[in-house]
Amino acid sequence: MNNDGMIMYQVQPGETIYSIAWKYNASVFDIMTLNRLLYPILVPGQLLQIPIRFVKHESHPYRTTTSFPVSKTESSCEETIYDQSIDGTYCISSPDGKVQVTFMLQQGIPYYHVRYFDKDIINPSALGLTFKDTEPLDHNFRSVNVTYGSFDQSWTQPWGEVKEIRNQYNELRVALEKTTETRLRMTIAFRVYNCGLGFRYELPKQEELINFKLINEETEFALTDDHQAWWIPAYQPERYEYLYRNTPISSISKSFRAVHTPFTMKTADGLYLSIHEADLNDYASMTLMPYQNHTLKADLVPWSDSVKVRGSSPLTTPWRTIQIAEKPGDLLTCYLNLNLNKPNKLGNVSWVKPGKYIGIWWGMHLGKYTWSSGPKHGATTENAKRYIDFAAKYGIPMVLIEGWNIGWDGDWLKHGEQFDFTTPHEDFDLEEVASYAAKKGVKIMGHHETSSVIQNYEQQMEDAFALYKELGIDSVKTGYVGQDPAIERRDNQGNLIGMEWHHGQYMVNHYKKVIETAAKYQIMLNVHEPIKDTGERRTYPNMMTREGARGQEYNAGSPDGGNPPDHTTILPFTRMLAGPFDYTPGIFDLFFDEYRPYNRVKHTLAKELALYVVLYSPLQMLADLPENYEKNLPAFKFLLDVPVDWQDTKVLNGEIGEYITVARKDRNSEDWYLGSITNEIGRILEVPLTFLTPSKKYMAEIYADGANADWITNPYSLHIHQLLVDSNTVLNIRLANGGGQAIRFQGV
Repeated sequence: MNNDGMIMYQVQPGETIYSIAWKYNASVFDIMTLNRLLYPILVPGQLLQIPIRFVKHESHPYRTTTSFPVSKTESSCEETIYDQSIDGTYCISSPDGKVQVTFMLQQGIPYYHVRYFDKDIINPSALGLTFKDTEPLDHNFRSVNVTYGSFDQSWTQPWGEVKEIRNQYNELRVALEKTTETRLRMTIAFRVYNCGLGFRYELPKQEELINFKLINEETEFALTDDHQAWWIPAYQPERYEYLYRNTPISSISKSFRAVHTPFTMKTADGLYLSIHEADLNDYASMTLMPYQNHTLKADLVPWSDSVKVRGSSPLTTPWRTIQIAEKPGDLLTCYLNLNLNKPNKLGNVSWVKPGKYIGIWWGMHLGKYTWSSGPKHGATTENAKRYIDFAAKYGIPMVLIEGWNIGWDGDWLKHGEQFDFTTPHEDFDLEEVASYAAKKGVKIMGHHETSSVIQNYEQQMEDAFALYKELGIDSVKTGYVGQDPAIERRDNQGNLIGMEWHHGQYMVNHYKKVIETAAKYQIMLNVHEPIKDTGERRTYPNMMTREGARGQEYNAGSPDGGNPPDHTTILPFTRMLAGPFDYTPGIFDLFFDEYRPYNRVKHTLAKELALYVVLYSPLQMLADLPENYEKNLPAFKFLLDVPVDWQDTKVLNGEIGEYITVARKDRNSEDWYLGSITNEIGRILEVPLTFLTPSKKYMAEIYADGANADWITNPYSLHIHQLLVDSNTVLNIRLANGGGQAIRFQGV
């Protein structure tokens, strides 16, 4: 810290280090460092040094007063670290001082409260857990130990949207004990980042909580107003595969029981919030149930007998996360969900290799091919070799082959028990195809569709992955098609116990078992009909990408004609906040008159190119038929050039459901790539290229909507040209109705 003059400030009764930091627009870290404070605890009359430059600060746009007002339901923070009283209040802030979290114990009931600068973000909200046949952990508490801590360390992603991630937070841990005879214990931990926070429950080992049945998590998110929200409903047959709705929060309860996370909101003040969870492990996934007064309550996806979680202490729940941003694009570059997961536990993961792939998948959705055997069977030895030849010709690393194994004939949607994951159809020679691919320098991406018959898959999974390992197949796409609740849970004798949801504890544990088994055989995963991403890829880097949203296939077969133009302008701020998304972009033949005359892709061709930069996935499909790419090699060049592994990511502009522009730097070169897309409304966006290296010239290879492009009347119009640029250049990016623009920047 610069020594630029000081004032001495005397702490007044009721003031905290957080209120003083807000008052002078300083960070708590700066004040603590300058005054050599080990803990963020002050006492009235204490003298603090405050730099004059903080005293002369300009007000932040979100600050409406220079004082730190105390909520009418909030008491000032306790001035001791340890508290044996019934009630207590403890505060923690983000390293930059912007986000403040207050934990309150009022009449024995735990609450938390979140502010951003001097704005309430989350009003006092209840916390707790309730059990079947066990005393609840939601009231009659006293605090017995309170500790503060901080952490600041960077780590390297083996692959990802950025290479280096800084994990910097301040932590508050409040240990609670019941005042009843049982003396049950629970700790609530908060980690506060510059872009939000996470909190979770920790249950130490105790006899009363052995083999418990959790029936409710009482976590609340008491929002301050009827925010505008983007959401998809929970507890629906098609899992996460729905179009996002944009309504006030109050409208949700009129239609649906609960919504999925990430749940993204915009406040009247122009702040952006998103609620999600991190490190989901041996627990039910969380949906959000609307209550009165704009309050959302955690609603865990239940087992078929209504129990939410079966467990035993010691236990830690997933982190409940709240991201806070002044610009919607900042939500995308907040990595707290990854940071809240455990570090890589697989050791050397040099075998995990991001890459692009093609496959016969799109032909099946169009109806050109079938998954089942017969005259139109797609996964034949001959057809597989044709796709391998195409991949080898253009340097595409992988070919996905679906429908190669026994089980697809008949009504496979209802009879997943017939799938055999090691035996191919008669017209497909697995060993020959794998050998042919290896000679051509191409990898095969394997495929396991389960139709949600989990026990059949688990019985064969070890042998199936071992077979792939033997054949040099190191990536697998898995599938769990089935209308929820779709999962048959049976006892050891094969008797049906109940039908489970894709997103309950039973399936959370199954998905993890697949990840661990795949890792054992050094196999990467691309999971369709998945459990939502909560950052597991940090711990298990072989968990590469997943579906978990309405993707490209809906353009081929959905009765509503396909995804509307605004769908992909919503996904980055909602689904993509969870993690990589296998959307399967890159369709060049935008109309399907021969196969699906009532469906189409509601984008321009330039927008399909831009999606490779906007929608991140480390396994990225070139989804169209090979012949459609060879009809348009100039546009196809961008798909061959664009990487899937990045050094850095910057969101240059964006508004949810309207438009977004993303720039990413290739991890293996000095090249940058840019993708910009819009909804059905055309627009011109002013984009400064300040992300480029200063004093260096770049050749921009631009793939833009043509002058008369329009997603309805002229979607194929594409203007490819070059422009010499540098970091001082400001581009006026013109996007047609439903359009986009893709750019490669190469140093010259």
